[in-house]
Amino acid sequence: MKHVLPIVFAGLLGGSLAAAEGDTTAPSTIFLEHDVSDLSEFVWEKRPIIVFADSPNDPSFSQQMDLLADRAAELAERDVVVLTDTDPSANSDLRLKLRPRGFMLVLIGKDGGVKLRKPFPWDVRELSRTIDKMPMRQREIRERRDGNG
Repeated sequence: MKHVLPIVFAGLLGGSLAAAEGDTTAPSTIFLEHDVSDLSEFVWEKRPIIVFADSPNDPSFSQQMDLLADRAAELAERDVVVLTDTDPSANSDLRLKLRPRGFMLVLIGKDGGVKLRKPFPWDVRELSRTIDKMPMRQREIRERRDGNG
C-alpha cells in the first residue's frame, strides 16, 4: 500500500506547527506512514482513525485528509493517530476486519472498539466532540485538570 498523502501532510505540517505551538509532540506524528495490520499496538495508548478509499484520488479521501491535516494539533491532543488504506486490491487485515465500501472513516477507541463509522468526510470539530464524550477521554481531561491545578 502506498501512503503518499500522509507523508506529504507530515512534511508540510512537521516543524512549523510544532514550533508555532511550542508543543513537544509534533502534530505531524499523528499521520502514520507504515502499514498497520493489527491495531493492538494502539490499545490503551492511542485512538486510531482509519480512512479508507478505493483510490488516493477519491475526492472524499482528499477532503477528509485535508480536514484532518488542518486541525492535526487538536487530534494530537486527543491521542489520535491517522491510518490510511487506499488500495482495496491489497486486502489488508484492516480492510478485512472493518469491511469498508468505497470511502469510509472509522474511529477506534483506546479500548480497541469501533466508536464511529462514517461513509462521508467528517469535520475534526465533530470528531473531537465524539472523542470528548468518551468516558476515557473525560477521565483524561479530569486528570490533566487536577494535575495542573
